[in-house]
Amino acid sequence: MFTGLVEELGKVENLKKGAKSAKLTLKADKVLTDVKLGDSIAVNGICLTVVEYSREFFAVEVMSETLQKTGLEKLKRGSVVNLERALRVGDRLGGHLVTGHIDGTGKIINKEQLDIAILIEIEAPEAVMKYILPKGSIAIDGISLTIVEHKENSFTVSIIPHTAKETTLGHKDTGEVVNLEGDLIGKYVEKFTLNKEETKNTQSKVNRNFLMEHGFY
Repeated sequence: MFTGLVEELGKVENLKKGAKSAKLTLKADKVLTDVKLGDSIAVNGICLTVVEYSREFFAVEVMSETLQKTGLEKLKRGSVVNLERALRVGDRLGGHLVTGHIDGTGKIINKEQLDIAILIEIEAPEAVMKYILPKGSIAIDGISLTIVEHKENSFTVSIIPHTAKETTLGHKDTGEVVNLEGDLIGKYVEKFTLNKEETKNTQSKVNRNFLMEHGFY
């Protein structure tokens, strides 16, 4: 579990692609402070497992499905990525609950400077848009942000200079791909609502009269 508060920008040192997998080696500093084999680190919002590390880098392995459903496939040597270690019990939850499981990718379709802020509009698939609501939370490349407004197929967020400097959003231009994860609470609400509807539509026919008719009373 993560918070969406990026700890540092890492850099891709090496990228080895197999037929249906990849191994990423990432240069980092802060996230290596107490790293251990098997630790989880969010790379552009994707929860990945540390399989190798030193004082200056760590490596993760990526399976086929992750490559296909995220923006990792577009990374190359020198690419900058957002890094965040997993949340520890007792840490402040400054962003929102982020699982590191990507719902889909979006595309930056507009960036506009508004005083000190930068407004960023992102085109997103239905799998993500169904969790979008004004003032709700969204994780973009693992960054916890608040929805400013939304349209049928896109939504807008606003970032301050600090966020632009310390995360990938300050480095990305229109047309570039970002990883998106909808709000976890919204997913649970959706699940409970659907379960309630299914139960309502499939009510059991076993009642007192049914039992009496079949000799159970």
